[in-house]
Amino acid sequence: MSISITISKTPEENGALAAALIAQKINTAIKQNGEARIVLSTGASQFEMFVELIRQKVDWTKVVMFHLDEYVALPETHKASFRKYLKERFSTKVQLKKAFFVNGEGNIEDNITALSNELRRRPIDVGVIGIGENGHIAFNDPPADFDSDMAYKVVNLDTKCRMQQVHEGWFA
Repeated sequence: MSISITISKTPEENGALAAALIAQKINTAIKQNGEARIVLSTGASQFEMFVELIRQKVDWTKVVMFHLDEYVALPETHKASFRKYLKERFSTKVQLKKAFFVNGEGNIEDNITALSNELRRRPIDVGVIGIGENGHIAFNDPPADFDSDMAYKVVNLDTKCRMQQVHEGWFA
């Protein structure tokens, strides 16, 4: 697999380009598998992409969405909740076949087990994730254990990662 790098002049241009590519990959998976299984992350860098993604020609009723991560013990009503973010910007705007959200409240281990079991039913076709200021990928801060067989796990964010969340306005 090769990596293509595109430099955009604006976040809007970047979001439109990313959304078009993501939609293309989703449509290919639907054509090949009858459905597409996608994993979505959140963040300030994703705002424009979600605006454009919901405008793409995709049969969303054939898309199963998995949510990538959530803060432990943060209610969905909090402005930094990733569940809130995805529902406001994506899952309430399109008609998905199914949506699985990470629940950071209640019994975390049970929530992780249930979500991991769903995730393992079939491979993921498209992953939309961001890279944070400290190089974290979906809050897997360097040096994360990428040899772990756990689909979801509780992680402790390093100071730089936590400060990124503050600087983006999610926390005071």
